[in-house]
Amino acid sequence: MRLLYTLAWWLALPLVLARLWLRGRQEPGYRQHWGERLGFYGRQPEPAADTIWLHAVSVGETRAAEPLIDALLAAWPACRIVLTHMTPTGRATGKALFAKHGARLVQSYLPYDTGAMPARFIRHFAPRICILMETEVWPNLIHQCNRYKVPVVLANARLSQRSLGKAQRLGQLIADAACGISLVAAQTQDDADRVRQLGVRDVVVTGSIKFDVVVPEAALETGAWLRGAIGRRPVLLCASTREGEEQLILDAYTRASFPDDALLLIVPRHPQRFDEVEKLIAAHGLAVQRRSGLAQDDVVAAGTQVLLGDTMGEMFAYYAACDCAFVGGSLLPLGGQNLIEPAALGKPVLIGPHTFNFALVTEQAIAAGGAALVADADALMAQAATLLQDPARLSSMGERALAFANQHRGATPRTIAAIQPLLLV
Repeated sequence: MRLLYTLAWWLALPLVLARLWLRGRQEPGYRQHWGERLGFYGRQPEPAADTIWLHAVSVGETRAAEPLIDALLAAWPACRIVLTHMTPTGRATGKALFAKHGARLVQSYLPYDTGAMPARFIRHFAPRICILMETEVWPNLIHQCNRYKVPVVLANARLSQRSLGKAQRLGQLIADAACGISLVAAQTQDDADRVRQLGVRDVVVTGSIKFDVVVPEAALETGAWLRGAIGRRPVLLCASTREGEEQLILDAYTRASFPDDALLLIVPRHPQRFDEVEKLIAAHGLAVQRRSGLAQDDVVAAGTQVLLGDTMGEMFAYYAACDCAFVGGSLLPLGGQNLIEPAALGKPVLIGPHTFNFALVTEQAIAAGGAALVADADALMAQAATLLQDPARLSSMGERALAFANQHRGATPRTIAAIQPLLLV
């Protein structure tokens, strides 16, 4: 089965590269570092006592990995981390987050899963361990790690029932890959049970590392500046919105009885859609400003109805600047996004009905009183309008969100303890 999978990769490679080039029209980063994606690298890296390979596919996984990376570098002072990604936005996020570690952290794109390419990566960097964040399972990568005796860990692992069904339909290919994983550190007991159904032998429940995120002081400063530029107006943030959601949100916003001075702050998840979303806002007849157009001494104009968050790496700042946050990817059947970040900043959280990627954490946040489920975009606007006009309820819900986030901290040290025996071999 794996041989057929490998053949399919090689046959598809010209199309994969063509798609990469086309995506580079909107995101130039897709046209850079192609050699890394093909498993070709420059000179050998400087020697390190141990190299830890950690893969975080894109922005969300990279941000989630921050507490773990910081803890790994602190626990093993002589080690170096090779951090791989699949997307330019993930790589840019990693560069911004981990510049503080200097030469102790090296970035690269993950090589395509052809077999030969991951093998070249392993020979070049000689990692002691491979840590895959959340849901990344690559059969040839795992096979090559097993071949070169590199333990594979799936950290902060989550597996929805839907994803389990998809994996099981791939049969022996995924079963063999699962057997090649040395350890899975799962977010919840349900995740652990589903992972075991794939055939992984060593599974522990550590909780979600995302609860251990430390909000950067610089992000709080930027958030305070942005709040100052907005002024005393109530702010509803729609964060990490996906294609199709902005249309629903804007339609509902134009129908809603919102406070006259309220500001709608929209931050699309994918940067290549910033221009498209700005045109959509204008098409609704709403006055729009872009965050990127605000200089240090500027203010958001009193007549601006929608502020478009069109910058990368500032999500914490946007959360800090708002009064209430809606977490996107949940109005449409996309599985939702991470609601822990706004909760960690003490912000009331609203979330749509489609949260299968974060089902348990969403249920827990709602049960704790820090989040509320909305059935659709109209319900979102009605709930937000009510909250923004009720300071006492807004404050109480924010306090409950913060208490919920603080209650679930501690996954990072548990993950380090689980990984430690594999690094001592």
